[in-house]
Amino acid sequence: MPAIDAQERTVRFKIVYCGTPLSGKTTNLRQIHARLDPQGRGDLVSLSTAQDRTLFFDFLAVESQAIPGYRTSFHLYTVPGQVTYNATLQLVLRQADGVVFVADSQMDRQRDNVHAFQALEANLRLNGSSLDRLPLVLQYNKRDLPNSAPVEYLEFLLNNRPVPHLSFEADAKNGRNVLATLNAITQAVVARFQEAREQHREVLRDVIAA
Repeated sequence: MPAIDAQERTVRFKIVYCGTPLSGKTTNLRQIHARLDPQGRGDLVSLSTAQDRTLFFDFLAVESQAIPGYRTSFHLYTVPGQVTYNATLQLVLRQADGVVFVADSQMDRQRDNVHAFQALEANLRLNGSSLDRLPLVLQYNKRDLPNSAPVEYLEFLLNNRPVPHLSFEADAKNGRNVLATLNAITQAVVARFQEAREQHREVLRDVIAA
């Protein structure tokens, strides 16, 4: 649920980038930070190990006028993909409004992709949420590498459901479809928020009419 400050007329959404270790989550945020207008985004905070793996989370506030009359910001996080940091994943996923799952396209990383996706679903359940209630965009990263699995195979493993989630082929290192992924998830969380707002209005009308 987004954080709304009626007095300040601001709405803040939380978007979490998840995936396997070294799949490109932090690279996505670095590319977003580099490509956006400095006046429309905040500082990128990164805590990494010597192996350049995110130790806790990256955070980037992207300003937007997505909702008329309110200053809208999207706070972007990443979390480490290692199993040993599963508690961190659960913590960062709390009150998330949307998720980007960054999959490593290399054929030998598909088992890791599946395990990471299962960990995402499990931690959402522990937080009282699910992918049926939360907008999700899949990003198939590292499509520039010669050992990339076919997109159809990735779709079968990670997006095989009655209503598939939106997905993008990407090369985050070179910026391909990084902003397209961000645009898709921000539009999805705003649309979900607007749908919920309309539902609340209908409930209020029913109460008043009674």
